[in-house]
Amino acid sequence: MVAVAAALFSFSTVAYAQCGGASWYGPGFNGKRAASGQVFNENAMTAAHRSLPFGTKVTVTDQNTGKHIEVTINDRGPFHGKRIIDLSKAAATALGFRNRGTTSVCLAQS
Repeated sequence: MVAVAAALFSFSTVAYAQCGGASWYGPGFNGKRAASGQVFNENAMTAAHRSLPFGTKVTVTDQNTGKHIEVTINDRGPFHGKRIIDLSKAAATALGFRNRGTTSVCLAQS
């Protein structure tokens, strides 16, 4: 039993590369160039991250609900507090936190 618990614990700590705050953006940026050079589309499943390479696929799991989605990194940010990712409006809607504005997430490379 202890071995099973240890295996589950090590899986959960290895499975996620980073945990922290998430926010979203869209209006006001829609149609403008993202840091990657792509045109930002608030209705696409994309996100901004400070250091992951553009094109990286990331699984984002909401720590409060367990819901998860996959996004592609195509921009830089967020540059506010301890937030680790800025999701598009569509991604925030899919996770169910758009009306709250922020949530706690864990990221794993897909």
